[in-house]
Amino acid sequence: MPIKVRIPSPLRQFTQGHDVLEVEPGQLTSVLDQVITQASGIEGRLFKPALPGAPKTLNRFVNIYVNDEDIRFLGKLETPVKEGDVVSIVPAIAGG
Repeated sequence: MPIKVRIPSPLRQFTQGHDVLEVEPGQLTSVLDQVITQASGIEGRLFKPALPGAPKTLNRFVNIYVNDEDIRFLGKLETPVKEGDVVSIVPAIAGG
């Protein structure tokens, strides 16, 4: 059974306007790889450029939640995502 990944408005240009993508459960890295496959061009918005063979690192202005829990307090990119879970990509907002 697929899980839902919520896409914020600024990134919907990569999903043809869709606010939710459905992907297969697994480790969060795998979930995000599936999002990248479905939404060409989104990878550069989610991850810092990496050297070949180096692990992916989220951009500092991207927050990801699994069931309303920040992955920084779970298993980060190794967080398991199971059936029924909802992943939310939330861009950080700054201003003054």
